Amino acid sequence: QVQLVESGGGLVQAGDSLRLSCAASGRTISRYTMAWFRQASGKDRDLVAAIGWSGGRTYYAASVKGRFTISRNNAANTVNLQMNSLKPEDTAVYYCAADLTVSSWPGNLPRDYNYWGQGTQVTVSS
Repeated sequence: QVQLVESGGGLVQAGDSLRLSCAASGRTISRYTMAWFRQASGKDRDLVAAIGWSGGRTYYAASVKGRFTISRNNAANTVNLQMNSLKPEDTAVYYCAADLTVSSWPGNLPRDYNYWGQGTQVTVSS
């Protein structure tokens, strides 16, 4: 079992930056595909970014490409999401997710990932 704990969320103004962190425990995540999803109030949970086990392969949703950067530190068992130039539409609960065998890269759907954190709220005011 993999336990995931997110941190770093908060209330910021449009144009600000935030760095989300996801700390894994229970197992090393070095061979896991890791991802960040987000869910705005009343909306579906959508994939924001994903990173392959080596860090050499990344995916970004069109809405965040160029503003967000996903990274991982396998030695530290952590995954980060650097979010720059935040917009009000980025407001959501952000979830860290992990899976050992994502069937179809990058795993666009929540059901593609077996392990989830509890989420961290990001609120961007205009």
